[in-house]
Amino acid sequence: MTAMRRSATHSSAGRAAAGAGRNRVRIIAGKWRSRLVKFPPAAELRPTPDRVRETLFNWLGQRLDGLACADLFAGSGALGFEALSRGAARVVMVERDRAVAGQLRESARELGAEGVEIVQDDALRYLAREGESFDVAFVDPPYAADLAARALALLPPRLKPGARVYVESAEPMRLEAPWRRLREERAGAVRYALYELAP
Repeated sequence: MTAMRRSATHSSAGRAAAGAGRNRVRIIAGKWRSRLVKFPPAAELRPTPDRVRETLFNWLGQRLDGLACADLFAGSGALGFEALSRGAARVVMVERDRAVAGQLRESARELGAEGVEIVQDDALRYLAREGESFDVAFVDPPYAADLAARALALLPPRLKPGARVYVESAEPMRLEAPWRRLREERAGAVRYALYELAP
């Protein structure tokens, strides 16, 4: 969520999330390093902490040159814009909230972002349709609705062989084939992991 969480649980990592001020998140690296991305004021939305994003992109290898990414449950778009900043050729951000999706479009315009598409829709409905396939997907949904597991069940047809999927959740994910867990860590109440779609 990329990425933003809609959760009543706030960890110390979450409180230090953006390091960029209220309703703003800072892009960490790449061509837009240190640029700020705004998001609408909403008490239930929180960006993924800086140090969690740093760890994630270390796992992914820092650069995403030429890759196609899906930022599901996009929220602030921190993960999607970070991916674009680090060389991704295409990023689709899916966000069902109209105001949040509108701010994503404005942020893309302010950054001069190319190769980005903002889709205002429910992420599960988006995944259930036939469409393009991705090399990387970010899954950071509201914790209370079991959305991560439901999204992962729908993702395989929309992924390229060997694709990697980042997941944030409140509880450990118990995933079986076709998923292979590559890395997993915890920051306060947040668990985050990287999975690979097995051939």
